[in-house]
Amino acid sequence: MVNAGDMNGSGNLMDFLDEPFPDVGTYEDFHTIDWLREKSRDTDRHRKITSKSKESIWEFIKSLLDAWSGWVVMLLIGLLAGTLAGVIDLAVDWMTDLKEGVCLSAFWYSHEQCCWTSNETTFDDRDKCPQWQKWSELLVSQSEGASAYILNYFLYIMWALCFAFLAVSLVRVFAPYACGSGIPEIKTILSGFIIRGYLGKWTLLIKTVTLVLVVSSGLSLGKEGPLVHVACCCGNFFSSLFSKYSKNEGKRREVLSAAAAAGVSVAFGAPIGGVLFSLEEVSYYFPLKTLWRSFFAALVAAFTLRSINPFGNSRLVLFYVEYHTPWYMAELFPFILLGVFGGLWGTLFIRCNIAWCRRRKTTRLGKYPVLEVIVITAITAIIAYPNPYTRRSTSELISELFNDCGALESSQLCDYINDPNMTRPVDDIPDRPAGPGVYTAMWQLALALVFKIVITIFTFGMKIPSGLFIPSMAVGAMAGRMVGIGVEQLAYHHHDWIIFRNWCRPGADCVTPGLYAMVGAAACLGGVTRMTVSLVVIMFELTGGLEYIVPLMAAAVTSKWVADAFGKEGIYEAHIHLNGYPFLDVKDEFTHRTLATDVMRPRRGEAPLSVLTQDSMTVEDVETLIKETDYNGFPVVVSKDSERLIGFAQRRELILAIKNARQRQDGVVSNSIVYFTEDPPELPPNSPHPLKLRRILNLSPFTVTDHTPMETVVDIFRKLGLRQCLVTRSG
Repeated sequence: MVNAGDMNGSGNLMDFLDEPFPDVGTYEDFHTIDWLREKSRDTDRHRKITSKSKESIWEFIKSLLDAWSGWVVMLLIGLLAGTLAGVIDLAVDWMTDLKEGVCLSAFWYSHEQCCWTSNETTFDDRDKCPQWQKWSELLVSQSEGASAYILNYFLYIMWALCFAFLAVSLVRVFAPYACGSGIPEIKTILSGFIIRGYLGKWTLLIKTVTLVLVVSSGLSLGKEGPLVHVACCCGNFFSSLFSKYSKNEGKRREVLSAAAAAGVSVAFGAPIGGVLFSLEEVSYYFPLKTLWRSFFAALVAAFTLRSINPFGNSRLVLFYVEYHTPWYMAELFPFILLGVFGGLWGTLFIRCNIAWCRRRKTTRLGKYPVLEVIVITAITAIIAYPNPYTRRSTSELISELFNDCGALESSQLCDYINDPNMTRPVDDIPDRPAGPGVYTAMWQLALALVFKIVITIFTFGMKIPSGLFIPSMAVGAMAGRMVGIGVEQLAYHHHDWIIFRNWCRPGADCVTPGLYAMVGAAACLGGVTRMTVSLVVIMFELTGGLEYIVPLMAAAVTSKWVADAFGKEGIYEAHIHLNGYPFLDVKDEFTHRTLATDVMRPRRGEAPLSVLTQDSMTVEDVETLIKETDYNGFPVVVSKDSERLIGFAQRRELILAIKNARQRQDGVVSNSIVYFTEDPPELPPNSPHPLKLRRILNLSPFTVTDHTPMETVVDIFRKLGLRQCLVTRSG
């Protein structure tokens, strides 16, 4: 036995671990966090601050600052996310128009801004003004004719290829994590997984720049999903400035949930929809406090975007609409049909897209990401240019499809045959027979619909930032507008049919085709993502159509039912599974009738469980165990004979503790005994100093007995966010 004098002398050394040392409690890359542990660490931190705050004024001020830090982070996230979204909107507007021409008075003006400043524009030709010149006018001074068309066509394709090539090269060289929509990964990160660098500063910068490039290149993708990723990068950046969040992965995820809400808020100009989206679609753990903070972050972000006013219409979004006619019960039938279409398209899209992405992963196709982007961009540009509906940006297309035909509309979709002796107020135009423009528009829309459906399958998932919201909405809006025009013409020509007789008198304005487009857009988006509540709220915030909540709800619910009949998972869950991320979905149902003994490792007949004993292993034994296994932690038991559980030690912390002890503590050698008890074990004389590691021992690991049903275990993992669970029998 070491004599008492020596013991006291080295006591302070052996307990050096009671001082926290760097990196304990942090996690390796691609590991899962332990929610319970993070929560208890935050409670300890909070308790410390509260008890200290009674000591002095300075400590009291510090505790106030700590309490306010959450709101400060939200404010900063909102400001930065709103600013970035505004800049992206303005840049996309300008670069999309750059493919067709340039403004001579100031080259940084988009087409619309260029003609605003002009004095020579008339109302009918509001798109034509001398300051705006197409490339053919500028280069060969011809605006009409075959040669001008071919030149414009060629330059349109060249600009698109140039933008896409630049984007994919930037992503490939500087930030490989900036590709895709980012929502599947953010769902995984919020469920407690760690992907280092996914929300880093480089990813933020490159994603913002390349997002502008890919949307301007005319590819069939949107900027809405990636904006959620951008906002989460802002959240990660600001939370790293405050130790309350940077040192606690659980708290950091609360900030990221709120950042996701701010992202949707600026993507669609829908602050409440953003909060609901974060709650319904991406978040895993969403306490009430996070709800208020998300609300605040979404509010600040929307306010910032509104003050930048990127669209110049004092609205947060491009597709604000106002309809003047109510909807009728009989119209629920076509709305539900659109819901069915949305569900079928969602299923088709998920199946085909996942098959294509799996092919990309497993064949040689995946080795040439740049070539793939170039080919898809070339195909998109070549097919899109001749059709006026696919040539313009997708957001503008949706905006036109949502529009109600007023007296001042110059679009082809509004080319109806007017009644010469019509004397009615301007805003309430009766249903009229379709003119040649509408028929042309119908078949152009049909072609555009087929093209969009096919090309989006190949576009989503390439190595560039790509959102799915806008292409899905475009597919639905095109289908909806066509159905709407069909119903409108049916009502006009057959107003004596029994279904139209009650509500559609001749000369009344009864059917609004734009409303059908809006319902179709909601149905398709719901079919792909399986959102319901947040989707309806986003749609009515997006369009300002409060009266039309019931049609939107009917379509959203129908599309979810139809899509769920073919497969439970939405596109984001499907991509999570495809990438093999560990994600325990809260919505999954388990029907296994197994017990914990049937599932636990090691199984019977395998090598025995790797354990540490409380006071009989040497430093060398522990190091050998760590070297030979790759487990993330080890149960600590009384002894090899009596495997009664004492606690659980994490692998990473064992490695750090031993490394630290060897550096900072004299007398710790390979054959020093490691002990996890309060008092050191009795050792023979002249044996080296023992090493006390009680500090890193988790004394309350989560345990279940061997007869616990598996569904209970799965529930425990899901609801408590455990990292591991130990199976015991009588201790």
